Amino acid sequence: MTNRRKMSLVTLMKGNKLKYVGAIGAMVVGVVIGFISPLMLAGTIDALVNASSHQMDAVVTLPNPVGSWFMAQGGIPYLLNHLWIVAAILILLYSIGSCFQYLRGRWSAEASEQFCQTLRDRLYVHLQKLSYDYHVKTQTGDLIQRCTSDVDTIRSFLSSQLVEIFRSIAMVTIAMIVLLNINVSMTLYSMILVPPLFVFALTFFKQVRKRFQLADEAEGKLSAVLQENLTGVRVVRAFGRAKFEDEKFSTANDDYYHKSSKLVKLLSIYWSGSDAMSMLQTGIAVVCGLVMVVTAPQQLSIGQMVIFISYISMLLWPIRELGRLLSDLGKAMVSFGRVSEILEAEPEQDASEAMDYPLDRDIEFRHVGFAYDEGHDILKDINLTVKQGQTVALLGATGSGKSTMMHLLQRLYDVSCGEILIGGININQIRKEYLRSHVGLVLQEPFLYSRNMRNNIGIARRDCTDDMVVSAAQVACAHEFIQGFENGYDTMIGERGVTLSGGQKQRVAIARTLLKQNDILIFDDSLSAVDTETDRAIREALNQARTDGSRHATTFIISHRLTTLAESDVIAVIQHGRIVQLGSHEQLIAQEGLYRRIYQIQAALEDEMKDETILKEADACAI
Repeated sequence: MTNRRKMSLVTLMKGNKLKYVGAIGAMVVGVVIGFISPLMLAGTIDALVNASSHQMDAVVTLPNPVGSWFMAQGGIPYLLNHLWIVAAILILLYSIGSCFQYLRGRWSAEASEQFCQTLRDRLYVHLQKLSYDYHVKTQTGDLIQRCTSDVDTIRSFLSSQLVEIFRSIAMVTIAMIVLLNINVSMTLYSMILVPPLFVFALTFFKQVRKRFQLADEAEGKLSAVLQENLTGVRVVRAFGRAKFEDEKFSTANDDYYHKSSKLVKLLSIYWSGSDAMSMLQTGIAVVCGLVMVVTAPQQLSIGQMVIFISYISMLLWPIRELGRLLSDLGKAMVSFGRVSEILEAEPEQDASEAMDYPLDRDIEFRHVGFAYDEGHDILKDINLTVKQGQTVALLGATGSGKSTMMHLLQRLYDVSCGEILIGGININQIRKEYLRSHVGLVLQEPFLYSRNMRNNIGIARRDCTDDMVVSAAQVACAHEFIQGFENGYDTMIGERGVTLSGGQKQRVAIARTLLKQNDILIFDDSLSAVDTETDRAIREALNQARTDGSRHATTFIISHRLTTLAESDVIAVIQHGRIVQLGSHEQLIAQEGLYRRIYQIQAALEDEMKDETILKEADACAI
């Protein structure tokens, strides 16, 4: 059993921790300066009040060392004649605070962007290493949503809210220390509603995290529907399924809307409720402060009341913002959990003894069995020996297991029982990357990139030249139709090859595969979209190309067209996951079985088509 590697934010922040520390440090400096400014204003107000009461010998209550300096220069009289010094100090404090606010924002933004770059790179690289089965079972749209929207949610939290958490802690701590030193009773009056507000924020956090996860999953399903529709737009149009797709998208969109609406309603309840509690708390503090200033001025001066009013907002703001911080934290935790599911998924791994062995050898399927799901066998006791350089054809009904055999040969899946040998070596002992790089696969529905013809064919080799591209295209019978385009090999192909016909896409894919140095070639119904004459021309060119060299690749052909299979060295007929017939074309049509029945049906159809062609030509001559 393999251990799944747990991901954490700390490991992904590697290289950016100093910037976050710097941002937190700059934030603390900004908070301290923010608290000094009200103290300066309060001390100045008290000095003016004392002057109006003719208490010129009173102590200047400006924060030290500024207050001590003014006292040394002459106390309140000197302060009244030099108020510009207080103004200059305030301007300087605000300027310094602005500089540190800038540094905090810059460093936290840089660190979060670098974090996201690292995370996206790791996600992309890890997705390349995950098994074929993982990608088959996972919706592409959901993966895209996790790699974009979820990563952006994490980035948003790290760029601002992470530092805000430390800012809130610093503000509450400093405010409490200053206020308690001024007046304990007034501090308690100013915090009557703080505990209920804190409980409200925690309750909100639990609810918003649940609601956000539901909304995020709904967005992933919506993205999957959209991606699937855009990818299959040709099929949708061809079968007139636009209305059905509209309804499917509307259903997913409505689900996302309703879940997002519940999240927004929850947010509005919190913000309106916390605003009301904050304003009520401010009102309580103002009323209690006025009463104390009037009834007991020796306990609370007007300047000190100004400090309380200023600090109460500073105290309530972070507690009120705690709900938003917890909300964004909940969203970030959900998003990071969804991203971590990808990063913690077990990648494909080779056995410790896996090596690179020559693949230009005999291939043997020995008692091979396979099941995608337990109890539903696809292949049963497959035994097949293929000599190096032979062409082997596989014939069978849809779902009989032909493509699955080729998937096992490439180790897209591993056999459930038995073994596959190449040159007597179990393929489990061969590195997957090496094995797949030497096996050329052409599918019935090949994937082409939104590039020009030359790049689509030449992508198979880094050292590819124009002559190689043309040569491969000629073998695949693609050169003629490519030259027929206005821009030739520079003609741009639409996304997924949408601008080409099915047969043209197959021929371009064959040309691309032929550029690789393949020891094994697999044509999985890859000539189904070309006509019989083109099929024959491609097979003749392939045979010529294979025999020109000192050695040629072992070739597997999957097809339902017997003319494509007839020239193969060995033909395997598969029924219900078993090989029921094995031999050459001549041997199989000489014996009773599925192959001869299919041959007779296709031969009869060809005769009918020939008769119809002769009649049409005769009619044309008569006219």
